[in-house]
Amino acid sequence: MIDKTELSSFIEKQLEGTDLYLVELLVSPSNEIKVEIDSDSSVDIDECIALTRAIEEAFDRDVEDYELEVGSAGLTSPFKVVRQYRKNLGNEVEVLAADDKKYKGMLKEAGPESFTVVCEEKVKPEGAKRPVLEKVERTFGYGDVKYTKYLLQF
Repeated sequence: MIDKTELSSFIEKQLEGTDLYLVELLVSPSNEIKVEIDSDSSVDIDECIALTRAIEEAFDRDVEDYELEVGSAGLTSPFKVVRQYRKNLGNEVEVLAADDKKYKGMLKEAGPESFTVVCEEKVKPEGAKRPVLEKVERTFGYGDVKYTKYLLQF
């Protein structure tokens, strides 16, 4: 079986000097390898092909019988690393909190431990008859949400 740590280090070295970064690396017990990459701008299919070829040259299939899939993080895929949150600052996102409540709003901050989303919520001011829409900042720990993803709107 391929050493996941060795493969991860190799991929990181291949991506050095580019705006590409490793999002997820999965290695199954049957040596099925899935590599997901992202970029601060966009991921080109040629970049996925180049990474595939580099991996195949460095990790001989005659020694390790493996299946390899290299792809980019999808537009509507959940964020998996902090860099994806930073890439989407200022964009509309959807957050599914641990209590299954969904929040939609603009991603304002992405720190090392948590991120902040500005949501429009109905709030009933004291003494008012009707609720009004107000901007409310919600801060979440990365481990305290089920997912966060780019909110694609038409």
